Amino acid sequence: MSNQLQKLAWMTGLSLVLVNFPALAEDNQKPITKISQLSDIEKPATTIQQWLAQSLVQVTGVQLQTTEQGIEVILATNQSDKLQLTNKSEGNSYIVEIPNAQLSLSSGDTFRQEKPTAGISEVIVTNLDANTIRVTVTGESGAPQVELFDGDEGLVFGVVATVSTTQTPPQPEQQPSNETQPEQPSAQNEAPIELVVTGEQDTYRIPEASAATRTDTPIRDIPQSIQVIPKQVLEDQKVIRLTDAIRNVSGIVEGDTFGGTNDNFNLRGFDFISTFRNGLRETGFVLRELANIEQIEVLKGPASVLYGNSEPGGIINLVTKKPLATPYYSADLSVGNYNYYRSTIDLSSPLNTDKSLLYRLNVAYENAGSFRNFVNSERVFFGPVFDLKLGENTNILFDVSYVNDERTMDQGIVAFGRGIADIPTSRFLGEPGDERTVEEVNVGYRLEHRFSDQLTLRNAFRYTSQDTFDYRAQPLAVDEATGELSRNFRSNDDYRETYSLLTDIVGKFKTGSIEHTLLFGFDLARQKSDGSQRRLPGGLTPSINIFNPVYNVIPRPALSELTNVVRDGKSTTDSLGIYLQDQIAFSDKFKLMLGGRFDVVEQDQFDRLSDTRTLQYDEAFTPRIGVVYQPIKPISLYASYSRSFVPNFAQRADGTFLPPERGNQYEVGIKADLNEKFSATLAAYEITRTNIATPDPNDPDGFSIPVGEQRSRGIELDISGEILPGWNIIAAYSYTDATVTKSNDLRVGSRVPKVPEHKASLWTTYQFRQGNLQGLGFGLGLFYLSDRVGGDIPTPEFDDTFTLPSYLRTDAAIYYKRDNWKAAINIENLFGVRYIESFNFGRNTVIPGAPFTIIGSITFEF
Repeated sequence: MSNQLQKLAWMTGLSLVLVNFPALAEDNQKPITKISQLSDIEKPATTIQQWLAQSLVQVTGVQLQTTEQGIEVILATNQSDKLQLTNKSEGNSYIVEIPNAQLSLSSGDTFRQEKPTAGISEVIVTNLDANTIRVTVTGESGAPQVELFDGDEGLVFGVVATVSTTQTPPQPEQQPSNETQPEQPSAQNEAPIELVVTGEQDTYRIPEASAATRTDTPIRDIPQSIQVIPKQVLEDQKVIRLTDAIRNVSGIVEGDTFGGTNDNFNLRGFDFISTFRNGLRETGFVLRELANIEQIEVLKGPASVLYGNSEPGGIINLVTKKPLATPYYSADLSVGNYNYYRSTIDLSSPLNTDKSLLYRLNVAYENAGSFRNFVNSERVFFGPVFDLKLGENTNILFDVSYVNDERTMDQGIVAFGRGIADIPTSRFLGEPGDERTVEEVNVGYRLEHRFSDQLTLRNAFRYTSQDTFDYRAQPLAVDEATGELSRNFRSNDDYRETYSLLTDIVGKFKTGSIEHTLLFGFDLARQKSDGSQRRLPGGLTPSINIFNPVYNVIPRPALSELTNVVRDGKSTTDSLGIYLQDQIAFSDKFKLMLGGRFDVVEQDQFDRLSDTRTLQYDEAFTPRIGVVYQPIKPISLYASYSRSFVPNFAQRADGTFLPPERGNQYEVGIKADLNEKFSATLAAYEITRTNIATPDPNDPDGFSIPVGEQRSRGIELDISGEILPGWNIIAAYSYTDATVTKSNDLRVGSRVPKVPEHKASLWTTYQFRQGNLQGLGFGLGLFYLSDRVGGDIPTPEFDDTFTLPSYLRTDAAIYYKRDNWKAAINIENLFGVRYIESFNFGRNTVIPGAPFTIIGSITFEF
C-alpha cells in the first residue's frame, strides 16, 4: 500500500499505541506518528449552509478478509486525506468516530462481523448519524489497541487484541515525548492480532454454510450443491414464509401443505424434505417462523451421512440469529391488503459489564386475512436466546421459542377434467370456521469448547412439544356434471414430543503435507406421538356446489358427534446415528471428502382401535465420497456419490416390514467465485430411489413387496452476489426429469406429480449509493414454473391425472433507506396473473396463488 495519508491523525483523547506489524510492513504500510490536537482540525459544520458547503466523504465498502497473520480491515474511499477521526475506549470496545463521512454500502448503512478472529468478538462499522461513521472493535478480554495506516484502498487500522497465549507481544514503538502513554494491558498472555478494514460486506453471496459438512467449510470446497438464502434477500423480498424463500433456489417447489398450515417441499423430485434448525431435526406439521432466522441453507441430494433418515432430494437447514456483543435494536411494522398486519422486534445486548452474558430477543405478531373468502390467521412468536461465556474457550447458548398459530384450514379449489375448475380463485369450498391450531415450544442449548484452534467439542440438545388440532369439511369428490362437491366433517387431535441430542468433535491436523478436518459424532433422538382422527358418519355432511356455493346448510356438528374414529393410537420412535467424516486437502487444488454413518431406528406403535402393537427395527449404513479439483482459485470442479435411507412402513405377506427405501445419487458440477462478491454453481445429478413398496401380485390384500423404483435426473444453475456496486442478484434455473422406472401398479415412465420440468427465478435489487437519490432502491423478481402433473400417478388401468398450468409471476419492490430507518413497498404478482401453487391430497385440493398483493413496511434500527 502507498503512504498517501500524511495528514491523518487522532484527535486528542485516548492516545494511539503504534505497533510494528511485520505483515503490514511487507505491504509497505507505515504507521502515522504525528497526532494532531483538536485545534489543528477543522471544526465541523454548525449551520445548514456550512454543511452543504462541505461534501461528505463516501466510504463505499467495508469487508473483512483473513490473512496468514490475522485479519485485514479497510474503509474503502478515494478521499481518505479528507477524513478526521476521534477515538475513545468503552469497556471492551475501542471506538473511532469519523465526522464529515458517510457509509454507503449496497446493504445499507451498517457492516457487522462477529468473531472475525481470536481475541476479537465483533467489528461494527455504521452510520452514527447523517454525517458521521462509527467504527467499533470489541475485544473478548479487553479493549483492543488500534494503529492507523493509509493505503491505496483507503483507511487501514491495525489492532492488538488481548488473547490468551504464552507469547509476549512486540513492544510498542516509542511515542513522542509530549504524548501520554495509554494504560498497557499486561504483557503476559497477550499476542498481537492483525486487523484490517477492507472492501465491502457481501450481502447476497454467503461463502460458507454448515449444512453440508457440520464444519466451517467454504461452499467452494464442498463436493455437493448447496444454496444459501441470506438474511438480506429475506429482508429485501419481505419474506415471512419458508415457501416464499425457497422460490430463490433451483430444483425445489412447494409440496403438500395440509391446507396451508405447514411447510412441505419437493426437492429434486422427492417429497417430504426434512427441515433442520442449527443441525437438529425439526418436528413437522407447522409453518416455520423466520423472524429469528439469519440464513436458510438448502443442501441438495442425499444427506443421511450426517442427518440420518431423510429423503434423497436433500434437506433444509435454518440458521438462527445469535446474540451480539454490541447493543442492537430493531423494530418493523408491515401492513398490506387483505387486512395483513405484522410487527416484529429484534433486540440484542450484553447483560453484564464484561459482556460474558449476551441476549437476543425476537418477537413477531401477525394478523392477516386472505384473498380467499372466510380465510384468516393469527400468529404469535417469542424467541429469547442467551449466550454465556463460561471461559476463554467455552460458550453455551440457551434458546427458547414459542409459536402459537391459528388459521383457517383452506384446501383450495378443485380440478375439473384435465385442468382446473373455472371458478374464482377466491372461492372457499370448505365451511366457515374450518381451522387448525398449533402450539409449539422449543427449549435447548448449544455448548462449544475449544481445546485449541485445532480441536473443538460441541454438544447440543433440544426438547420440542407440539400440540395440534384441526376441524374441517374435507373435500372428497366432485360431480363434474352438476358441480356438487361431496365433503366430510373430520378432526385430528395430536400431541408430539421430541428429544434430540447431538455431540461431535472436530479436529484439524496434518499427516505430512496432507491436511485433515476430521468430524466424529453421534446423535440420539426420541419422538413420542399420541393422536386420533374422528369423522362424521358418511352421508351427514352437506355437499357444496363449486359454481354456486351455499354455506352453513347445517350447524357445524359438535366434536362428540364425530363418532367414526378411524385413527387412535400412540407411537415412540428411537434413533441412534454414529458418523465419521474426513475432509482431506492433498494440496490447495485437490481435496477429498470421505464420510460414513451407521443408523439404528426402532419404532413402537400401539393401535387402540385394534388393540395391537407393532414393532419395527431398521439399520442402515450410508456413505458419501466426493472430490474437488480447483485448477485455478476461482473455479472448483467436483464429483460425488452419496446414499440415503428412509424407514419403510409397508409389510410383506409374512408380516415382516420391508427394508428401508434407499437413495443413490451421482452428482458432478462446477462452482465459480467470479469475484469476491459473486458466485455460481452448475450441477448435474441422477438420483435413484429403490425399495419403494408396491402391491404384492400374489397376495394383494394390503401386502407389499419392495420392487418400486423412482429416478430423477436434472441440471441446476444457481447464482448470487453483487454484479456492480449497489446491484445485487440471486437467480436460479433447474431442469428436472422425475419418473417412475419400476412398479407393479403404476405406469412406468409416468412423471412424478408436483415436479415441473423447468423452474426459473430471478430477483435483483439496485440501490443508489451517492448523489441526490442515495438510499433509494428498487427490486424486481420473476418466478417461473412449467406445467406439472397433478393428482395421483396414473395406473395402467386408470388415468386420474390433471395438469397444473405453467406460470410466470412478477414481483417488485421500491424502498428508501436513510440513517437508521428504511421504508419499503413490496408487490407480489404485480400483473395479477392466475396461477396454481400446488395441491394437497389430490384433484380436490388444488391451491391457487394470490393475486396482486402489496405490503408497505417501515423499519428502524438502533
